[in-house]
Amino acid sequence: MSRIPGGATRIIQGVQRFQESVFSEKESLFRRLSEGQSPHALFITCCDSRIDPNLLTQTEPGELFIHRNIGNQVPPYDCAGGVRATLEYALKALDIHDVIVCGHSKCGAMQGLLHPELLRNMPAVTQWLEHARAILPAIEQAAARSPEEKLNLAIERNVVLQLEHLKAYPFVAEMLSAGKLRLHGWVYFIESGQVTAYEADKGCFLPLVRASK
Repeated sequence: MSRIPGGATRIIQGVQRFQESVFSEKESLFRRLSEGQSPHALFITCCDSRIDPNLLTQTEPGELFIHRNIGNQVPPYDCAGGVRATLEYALKALDIHDVIVCGHSKCGAMQGLLHPELLRNMPAVTQWLEHARAILPAIEQAAARSPEEKLNLAIERNVVLQLEHLKAYPFVAEMLSAGKLRLHGWVYFIESGQVTAYEADKGCFLPLVRASK
């Protein structure tokens, strides 16, 4: 086994356990997946290590097509880069009909957006978060709220903004108009396990189970 110091050793040991025990238990699944994929949804979320989309949704390999980036951003169509490529493949090649944008509590990206001094040595992160800057006026209007409340508001407003960016993609707009696509905005609370979902008709986030009824 390769020997790499630090945290990588733990990861390599995990790969070894996967090969020795986990794979054999799910071998039929992986053999089936080797022939192709048909995921249920595209899940766009943050790179934060505390989020595991499959664990959160209790899905197996092959059930989610996942895109991760700092702050779960969906840049506007004309500057989307890898996000646009992911969307094109998910919707056109994999025929996915549900897209979930999932933010999370304690988000360092949103904290950096609210407090730019935290990102003074991270110009690439600062530039990337320009795609969320439009939420700042709403946060400034909530000046009386506590820092935690402002952060949570920023996390929610960011998810809503990224959904709006999604709707402006021509092929997304076409599918929405034809009733062939559903967009979902979620916020996952790391500390409680709760997930809230955005209800556009009410303009707010509600617990997912309640929102889905």
